[in-house]
Amino acid sequence: MSELKVISRHAATVLVGQLAVMAYGVTDTIVAGRYAEASLAALSVGSAVYISVFVTLMGMLQALMPVWARLRGGKQHLQLGRSFRQALYLCAATMVIGIGLLLSPGPVLRLTEVPVALQGEVEHYLAVLAIALPPSLLFRMFSTLNQSLGRPQLVTWLQIASLFVKVPLSIWFAFGGLGLEPQGLVGCAWATLLVNYAMLGVALWLLRTQDLYQPYAIWHALERPDWKAIAAFARLGIPGGLAIMVEVTSFTLMALFIARMGTVAAASHQIAANITTVLYMVPLSISIAASSRASYWLGSGDARKARAAIRNGFQMTVSAALLMSAALVLLQTSIANIYARSPDVVAMTVPLLGWVALYHLADAVQVICVFLLRCFGVTIAPLLVYCFLLWGVGLAGGYVLAYHGLPGWSAMSTPNAFWATSAAALGLTALIFTLILSRASRQTR
Repeated sequence: MSELKVISRHAATVLVGQLAVMAYGVTDTIVAGRYAEASLAALSVGSAVYISVFVTLMGMLQALMPVWARLRGGKQHLQLGRSFRQALYLCAATMVIGIGLLLSPGPVLRLTEVPVALQGEVEHYLAVLAIALPPSLLFRMFSTLNQSLGRPQLVTWLQIASLFVKVPLSIWFAFGGLGLEPQGLVGCAWATLLVNYAMLGVALWLLRTQDLYQPYAIWHALERPDWKAIAAFARLGIPGGLAIMVEVTSFTLMALFIARMGTVAAASHQIAANITTVLYMVPLSISIAASSRASYWLGSGDARKARAAIRNGFQMTVSAALLMSAALVLLQTSIANIYARSPDVVAMTVPLLGWVALYHLADAVQVICVFLLRCFGVTIAPLLVYCFLLWGVGLAGGYVLAYHGLPGWSAMSTPNAFWATSAAALGLTALIFTLILSRASRQTR
């Protein structure tokens, strides 16, 4: 089977699972929007905080995929299993950090001047998600292991099945019925908690019973912490996690700064952010597949096939991004009407989706690059680029343009300001990452 077909099949399988997971967010957005405009605004803020925390910690674990893929490529099966067990110590540390942050969002909410009327519901929402975080991070380790093995099918089936549980639970808990009082947005969080623990339980059963995992002796007794191995994980995972934190917070902090513009602006931004996140799943899936395959060949000592995997992944990502951005521009009004009933929210959302199309195109290119760069252990340069461009040009530039104006432009006072500057920042980031990746791949022999 050609490299293109292998990557395509892997990416398609991951994509289906990722879309199922993203349907959680779509469901919660629609449920919150139908329940109350204020709940949708609270979701915009709450999800921004949660995603900032979760994706940062997840990125530390996801960064281990090239390590395990290389071990598989080098046929070091028992070493892979031991590496997985040692990574559990890193996962435990991420749980403690994440729970602490989610239980104390007050300083962030006050610093970003989130309206007091929203803060109570946001804090309750995040408190429930704090309990849901540990199984989510452990399941991410299971998912990362499967991706490194080139066998994401079991994860995808689990994610699809969980969607059929999540959707009715969110609707029931939010609107009430059958003896349950309506819980609004917090009900969506409780649904997520139950689904996360159910998925983890099934994942543990699969690890214990499926032949796929037997060569790696996953269930061998847990060794004492190997600080040398954990330090190596940290050197790869911490810069990778911080880079994702900068990338994601440059995106999610927009919600906190936009919230002060009012509920209509916050609601329209939440719709745009939700669509962006769904679209992001396509380049993310291709990036996971391509980086797994490239790392496998690097571990096998075949640089030529590794470069072929990189080239195919890059071409697939750019083609898909162009297609989806064009579709988004053509369907702006129809998409806005699906998400909201309020004419004011729809009117503000429609022009916003034009910026989303440009944002996605640049986002797709940079994400395939950053995943492939991890195959070569390049993590510090992306972190520095993200800090300067995404935080500096994108987020800070958007704040200035929205609330103070720039020479030649008066203050826009709409979410468009943040999306325009962020799209520009991502475009520059994509260009720089492409140049770094080209150099790294050429130097591999």
